[in-house]
Amino acid sequence: MGQIFEWLQNLTDLNFQVIRIELIQSIAIVLLLWLFRWGIVLLINYRGKDPNQKYWWRKGSAYIAVGLGVILLGRVWIGEMRSFATYLGLLSAGLAIALQGPITDLAGWMLILFRRPFEVGDRIQIGEHAGDVIDIRIFQFAMLEIGNWVDADQSTGRIVDVPNRKIFSEVLANYTQGFEYIWNEMPMVITFESDWEQAKAILQEIADRHAGDVAEQVTRQVQKASRRFLIKYSKLTPIVYTKVVNYGINLTIRYLCNVRRRRTSEQEIWEDVLRAFAQQPNINFAYPTQRFYYNQLDNQPPFGPQRSLDEMMATEETKS
Repeated sequence: MGQIFEWLQNLTDLNFQVIRIELIQSIAIVLLLWLFRWGIVLLINYRGKDPNQKYWWRKGSAYIAVGLGVILLGRVWIGEMRSFATYLGLLSAGLAIALQGPITDLAGWMLILFRRPFEVGDRIQIGEHAGDVIDIRIFQFAMLEIGNWVDADQSTGRIVDVPNRKIFSEVLANYTQGFEYIWNEMPMVITFESDWEQAKAILQEIADRHAGDVAEQVTRQVQKASRRFLIKYSKLTPIVYTKVVNYGINLTIRYLCNVRRRRTSEQEIWEDVLRAFAQQPNINFAYPTQRFYYNQLDNQPPFGPQRSLDEMMATEETKS
């Protein structure tokens, strides 16, 4: 301990008595702030029921404690260390170069807090990673990963830590900011011989049954989001689009669904479609196929290179 005091005295030109007093005050400040935060966390865990409120109280108390610590410790030490200013400035410049990544992470954290491109609980995609944000820290934020090897935006169970600096260099997509619904499309192809108009009417009825009541909820959320973003939708109800592809008629259901019910909604719609089409003998699903024609069995004249070869052989027999 004496060596530490001696090193601080040589570094800051402060006497032993001053250093001891400042250290005692600093330890007392840190201890009081720790007790303050511990008391708040204990109280919110005991009284609170909402997980979101517990999370934000824990985070908020930590930020307040750190901020007060910086202010109070600064008042204790800075007044006695004026001769240390030059050294501190050079040290800060060196640290800024050596710790460029963490400093950028800190700037990204401030952007996330004040600009709020996403919040805890939002489903986002940043770069190649997508998931639900479960924690925001000073240098990184954590996501519960979705997608990857799992279909339909369902969770993989992995927690992905992303540096805050990525917000400056990667494209960020927010699934839930504004309103918690996304457009989902389900293409299904029927044969050319099927009654496509009847099939389209069946699909429209199924889509309206499953997603028709969502339009009213989305309308209110769009009106609220339009105060912040320029969002305009003229049609929010489900619709079925028609398109001809190379092996049949493609009927695509387009509808709004909750971002976390994409797979469930697809399953419910597909099950109703399979039951409905099974009762219609004039509607059949199509799939890519190939047809081969053998001209001699179909009583068709040969064509292409084969025809030229037959003509050549007939010519040679005539000559002989």
